[in-house]
Amino acid sequence: MFTSSFRPADATTIKVSTEGRMGRLTLNQPDKLNPLGWDCLHEIAEAARWFDSQPEVAVVIVTGLGRAFCAGADLSTFTKKLDMTTREAGEYGRRMADALEAMRAVAVCGIQGWCVGGGLVLAAACDLRVASESARFSIPEVDLGIPLAWGGIPRLVREIGPALTKELVMTCRPFSADEGKAAGFLNRVVPDTDLDNEVEELAQLVASKASLATAATKRHVNAVTDQMVGTGRSWSDADGLANAFGDLDCRAARESYLASLGRS
Repeated sequence: MFTSSFRPADATTIKVSTEGRMGRLTLNQPDKLNPLGWDCLHEIAEAARWFDSQPEVAVVIVTGLGRAFCAGADLSTFTKKLDMTTREAGEYGRRMADALEAMRAVAVCGIQGWCVGGGLVLAAACDLRVASESARFSIPEVDLGIPLAWGGIPRLVREIGPALTKELVMTCRPFSADEGKAAGFLNRVVPDTDLDNEVEELAQLVASKASLATAATKRHVNAVTDQMVGTGRSWSDADGLANAFGDLDCRAARESYLASLGRS
């Protein structure tokens, strides 16, 4: 059986728990709208591997605490000197998404408020997605002067197709939960007050089935779509990030965007 040294009690940016056949992974920085800093990316990846060491867990509910699911990559890291190379930093997000997608248990994601950039990649790495009616989505990476990384491009192509992926990533325009549902990114859109119950009911329904069969279905579907879009090619995403950080035009775009947010 797979073993892991991860201890849920030691996590500082997420909450991790299990109860019977159900696991929970909750982004736990609500005062910051649950940004994905390096510690958080590492803890999500370790938690996904830890769930694989819990043979009774068949479904993991993935949510964000507070008024937003996830504000995306922690923008404060763009203005601080990293203790690692830009390429090494870029690998953290890819490893997070790959670990979550490879998890044996079925991941059911509940989305409220904003789901931005890397947060959308996190959601795309889950198997099933339910959003509240007021949820909003955005991919601002190009405005930040960087390409969408972390395996985001193949995952979006897989879920919504190439043309809409190009439009949403290139234009950075926000889109609604209804558009996300129509595009195939979301399984369900529900009233805001019903989100928690709907996510729980869907997770419980999947958990009530034979876990070997549901896990096999997840792996089979992922294997088929990987042949179509090749998430494995995302090993080079970190190179794209590193190049963008050295490009003058990209740097100007990033500084302008951060200045517009009052964070320069």
